Formats: sequence, structure tokens, C-alpha cells
Amino acid sequence: MTSFYPESSRRLQDRFDTRRLADRLEQVTVRHELLPGDRELIERMDMFFLASVDRRGYVNCSYKGGEPGFVRVLDPKTLAFPSYNGNGMYLSIGNMLETGQVGMLFIDFERQTRLRVNGAARIERDDPLLAAYPDAELIVRVAVRDVFPNCPRYIHKLKLVERSQFVPRAGCPAPVPGWKKFPWARDVLPAGDPAHDPTRPVRDR
Repeated sequence: MTSFYPESSRRLQDRFDTRRLADRLEQVTVRHELLPGDRELIERMDMFFLASVDRRGYVNCSYKGGEPGFVRVLDPKTLAFPSYNGNGMYLSIGNMLETGQVGMLFIDFERQTRLRVNGAARIERDDPLLAAYPDAELIVRVAVRDVFPNCPRYIHKLKLVERSQFVPRAGCPAPVPGWKKFPWARDVLPAGDPAHDPTRPVRDR
């Protein structure tokens, strides 16, 4: 066996007599590069959940959304996705700059399937992929370490009603979120924030 499981997981596996099962699952499901089926799943997704950690060991989990295909599989060992204008906190990106460690969870709620990808992220401000993503501030590239599917039995079956109108699209300026026009936010927005553009529409959600 590899070092896939930390000692804390091993203690729980022994407590609940699942070490043999855990070892078998590692053997048959855990990979260290992306297969064609993984790529098909990832590149049809319009969202994923992103976990990151800072040097203090504090974990942050965030939702990332975009148009289908906004996460790209560049090769079997590399993923890339854009960082769009947000709330200015840069929690996930800051964590990546500190430790680089990320976990990505892709869930297809309609087909009730999911995939985990863990790896090391790096930030490329002048990445050539920026030109492919309207309004992207940064590009994140992830060097894949572990890839594995999860049992789908607890995934609720959901259907998409509509995609967010705030997702950047080529030739169509994204609207400004209404909260950026509130008095408490207006005077502290960065100089280049889209909210300063009077031609941009404003939407609450």
C-alpha cells in the first residue's frame, strides 16, 4: 500500500474493521492521472467544490461555477480553471499561494456521479489561457496527485433550472452583483472593479 491513508484514517479503519476494504478500494479506484472518462465528466461540469488549506492548517471550502467546460483537462496530470472577479477576499487563491494543496469535488447531480481530484495548485497571472476566459483574473493550474470516484448512493438527483447570469461569457459583459452598490461597499471597491462601469447592468441574483 502507498501513503494514501494518513494514520488517523488507519486508526478509524481498524476501529470499524474496514482496513481491508479501504486497501481494496485504493487498489481498484485510486489513480494518479486522469482517464478519458474523467475528462469527459470534468469538462461537461459547470461547477465544482474546491477545498484549500493555509499554513495554519485552516481549511476553506468554496463553490466554483462557470460555463460547461470552464475546467479544462490539459493532459492526464494537469487541470486548469479560471478565477473570476469575486468578493475580494481571495481565501482560496491565498491558500494556494501558501500551501498549494487543493481538493476538487465534481458532482453530476443529474447523472448522480462524482469524482475527486487532489493535487498541487499554482497561480499563473499571465497564463496564456487567460485569453480563453472572458473576465478571468487568474488561471489556476493543478498538478494531479490523486483521482478517485466515490460511491454515488447519497447523491440527490437534481435538475438544472438555469445557469447563473453572472458567469462571464464572450461578448456579453457580466452584470454587477447588487451588493457592490450598497453604501458599505461602494467606497472600498478596487479601482478596476466592474461595478464602477456605469454601462454594466446590476442584478441581485
